[in-house]
Amino acid sequence: MQATNRELDFPPPLQPGDRLIALAPSGALKAIARLQDGLAVWRDQGYQVELDTGWQDRYSYLGGTDIQRRHALRTAWEDPDCKGILCIRGGYGTARLLEDWQWPQLEQPKWLIGFSDITGLMWSLATQGIGSLHGPVLTTLGKEPDWAQQRLFNAVTGQPLAPLRGKGWGKGRTSGLLLPGNLTVATHLLNTPVQPSLKTVILAWEDIAEAPYRLDRMITQWRMSGLLAQVAGIALGQFTDCEGDTGTWTVEEMLRDRLSDLNIPIVSNLPFGHDVGNATLPVGKMAMLDGDRGTLTTL
Repeated sequence: MQATNRELDFPPPLQPGDRLIALAPSGALKAIARLQDGLAVWRDQGYQVELDTGWQDRYSYLGGTDIQRRHALRTAWEDPDCKGILCIRGGYGTARLLEDWQWPQLEQPKWLIGFSDITGLMWSLATQGIGSLHGPVLTTLGKEPDWAQQRLFNAVTGQPLAPLRGKGWGKGRTSGLLLPGNLTVATHLLNTPVQPSLKTVILAWEDIAEAPYRLDRMITQWRMSGLLAQVAGIALGQFTDCEGDTGTWTVEEMLRDRLSDLNIPIVSNLPFGHDVGNATLPVGKMAMLDGDRGTLTTL
């Protein structure tokens, strides 16, 4: 089973000394100490990281009003000296920001790095043919192990990424455009202008604090929409704090019940998501998923 998708356009590799902007396009900042830890990790690598002027803005649970967050994102995206955008945290809010949003056209794309609710921005960029990185945000980076931090910097500097190993469910192997994201966020993007094409992609899902029946409900929506019939394979990461009541299915049991009949390669228990050990994944590069060996390899 081979994919025909064209790889997305990625920015040029970062170099020490490059200027990056940190902003909060989603939820409001809760942990300044963890933000400072993440900034230190980037700065120790030789990058100039600046905080957006609105990094402490708050509008209820959001990191500023929709207008404020759109302005911050647009300003950083259009800044000719900014080589990349580092998201401070996830939470909730990118869907609101993306309502009636148009990405400014650039001669050369720049890096966007984050995960969880930042799925909205990454999938929106994918509809514009631009790749990004599904990886630690600034408030989680400081607690990541050395290997996960190094994988992030390997990704932004154009180095090869080691294959990830999980639990293979069989059905051979497939290749396709890798499309990682948070399952809940991605589900709420379906059939909107920011949903990328799912034809022959390898979906990579993770989630946090969702009971198995709620995850079941989301996957059922994907099934009923016919979208899962289009994908080449599914990579399942960490489902953190997602176990249900005693006596009900575990997350793994529910996932097998809802996905095993798709007759495509699936690999579970891969190290990406909300647990410590969040492996960076490129959004929009070709990848190989081996359901027999239990591996996910970017090509």
